[in-house]
Formats: sequence, C-alpha cells, structure tokens
Amino acid sequence: MLGILIGIAAVILTVGLGEGAQQQVASAINSLGTNLLVISPGSSTTAGVRGGLGSASTLTVNDANALGSHMVAPDIAAVAPSTQRNGALTAGAANWTTSIVGTTPDWLSVRARTVQEGRFITAADVASEAAVTVLASTTAQQLFGGADPIGRSVTIGETPFTVVGLLNTAGTSAAQNQDDQAVVPISTASDRLFGGTTRTSVQSIYVEATSSDTLSAAYQEANSELLNLHHINNPTGADFTIASQQSLLTTATSVDRTLTILLGGVAGISLLVGGIGVMNIMLVSVTERIREIGLRKAIGANPTVIRRQFLIEAAALGLAGGLLGVLLGIIGAITLPGVIGTQITISPAATIGAIVVSICIGMAFGVYPASRAARLAPIDALRSE
Repeated sequence: MLGILIGIAAVILTVGLGEGAQQQVASAINSLGTNLLVISPGSSTTAGVRGGLGSASTLTVNDANALGSHMVAPDIAAVAPSTQRNGALTAGAANWTTSIVGTTPDWLSVRARTVQEGRFITAADVASEAAVTVLASTTAQQLFGGADPIGRSVTIGETPFTVVGLLNTAGTSAAQNQDDQAVVPISTASDRLFGGTTRTSVQSIYVEATSSDTLSAAYQEANSELLNLHHINNPTGADFTIASQQSLLTTATSVDRTLTILLGGVAGISLLVGGIGVMNIMLVSVTERIREIGLRKAIGANPTVIRRQFLIEAAALGLAGGLLGVLLGIIGAITLPGVIGTQITISPAATIGAIVVSICIGMAFGVYPASRAARLAPIDALRSE
C-alpha cells in the first residue's frame, strides 16, 4: 500500500507540474498580447558576414502605417511599430538603466497592457515629438521609490522627459522583464534619443488580428502587403519574418507535454513496484491463511469464492493506497509551489485516473495469489501447520 501511495502521489505531482508549466507558458505568451503577430526584420550582411534574423533594418514606420489601413488589411485591428534600446534614466540622485521603447498609442492595446495611473502616449505626442514617457512599475520603483512618479521629470540621455503614466505590472515574458521599461513616442525615440541613419526603421511591428478566428487571415494580409511594399516576388526571399502567437504557444506546450509524459512514465515505474509489493503481501497472506482457506473450502466454498475474496482484498489495498496517495499529492500541490516557486495544477482527470489505476494494479497483482489460494485442496490446507 505504501508503494502504491508513493507512486500515485508521484504521478499526481509530476502531471500537476507539467500542466502548471503549460499554463505558465501560455500565460507568458498571452501576456504579449491577444491575437498577436510579431513581424521582425530579416538578416543583414556586412563585409560578407551574415547577421541573424532581426539584424537588418528592413521594416519601417511606413510599413506599419500601410498595415494599419483597413482597406489593405481588413482583418487587422491594430498595428504598433516598436523600436528599443537600453539607456540610462536619471531622476534626481537616482539612476537606472532600462529598455527604452519607442512606439505608438496602439502599443497599449496590442500588447494587452493597461495604465495604472496617469495616461499613455497619444497621437499628439507622436506628432509633436513630445518629451513624455510612461514608466513600467519596476523602473518607477527604482527611480522614485514609493513616491508618485506622475508629473515628475526623468532624464533619458541628455533629454528631460515628463512622466505622464505608470503601467500595470505584466511580469516577465519572452526573456524580457515587461515591468522594467520606459515607453516614449516613437518619433521622439527616433529623432531625439536614438538618431542615426536608420531612424525611420523599426525593430518589430506588432499586429493584432480582429479575433482569434481571423489570425490566419491577418497573417496572409500582412505577408502579402509587406511583400508588395518591399517589391519581393518570391516569398522565400522575404526580408522579414512573421511569428504567430499561436505557433509559439503550440511549440512551447508541445515541449512541456513531452516532458510531462516522460516524468509521468518515470513515476509510473514506482506504481509497478507498488503492485509487486501488493502481490508479495498477498502471497504471504495466502501462506499464513492456509487453514482458513481449507476450512472454507471444506464447508462448501468453491474456488471462485476463494479467488473473489483475495481479489477484493488486493483491490482494497490498492484503493487505500490510491486514496492516501491522492491526499499526499494534493497536500504536496498546495505546499510545494511556495518552496520551489513553480505552479502545480491538480488535474481532476489525473486524480480519478490515479485511483482507478491503483485499484486495477491491486487486482492485477492479486490474481496470482488468489488463484494459488483457490487451487489448494481442502485436506492439504486443513492439515498444514
């Protein structure tokens, strides 16, 4: 029973860890934005050396403006070009290096972010290259501590900016801390902060489809329009890449599911060991109860009755071990996340399945001992010591 208990608890916890990891990955990817497409530049070639994807300057603000036309792309709800670099921010005696993101007002809805206090950048801010910024929570904390940052001044590079908004927390996703950044108008970032010869280029364009059902159509519309704008006849020669949120989620979930199956298989081995333990105990029970078996058979019990008795006992052992294992698994799922920092999700299907499997294991490994007891001759059983 102890072997089955440990095996069932191990299965519940490993499956729970796998499902918890899948939910965390899905939440992290969904935090990038709903129905999201991410368009990145292609690779660059300098002095015969090819850079990786995203190293070129092939996407521009004009590309984003074209994709935002409902005549061109009716299945695209919003478009937000984005360019970013790391930079130092100074507020009084405090300073902090963070990611400076230049973008447009649609970035807020496309990235599924909300403003906790103040406002977000506006179209007027972009048009006038206003020196305003919206800070994420961690950045505001590092610069102003617990003080209200709205209306305060921060210096980015050598340019003073006014803090007009504070973003709600979003956590870490895509290997980036979404709570540590400063958002400024894209025109301000290009002309007053970043500069350079590629000031009209952007590092990525975030595209939000009108719904999850139109995500594929939005993908096709964006791909077709960019190929036309860049005068590319062969799609295989595209100087940009489009990543679908769903494809990222599917890939990550597939990896987690494979690991869950692997861990579940390892835990299943302990169930097998528990089943062997049940068989051994039942064999010992048959040996110790030979006189009882002989007496029952002598007063009329047939082999089927004897076999049923021992199978029920084996099933009861399996059920008891399964219930205790489920209880231990639930306790572990409640207490372990605070220790290991990973979410554990209790699956009702896995819990019910674990109990059924424990009963089946008890009965399966009780067949041989039960059959051995049923084959005993009454006279041999009664005269045994």
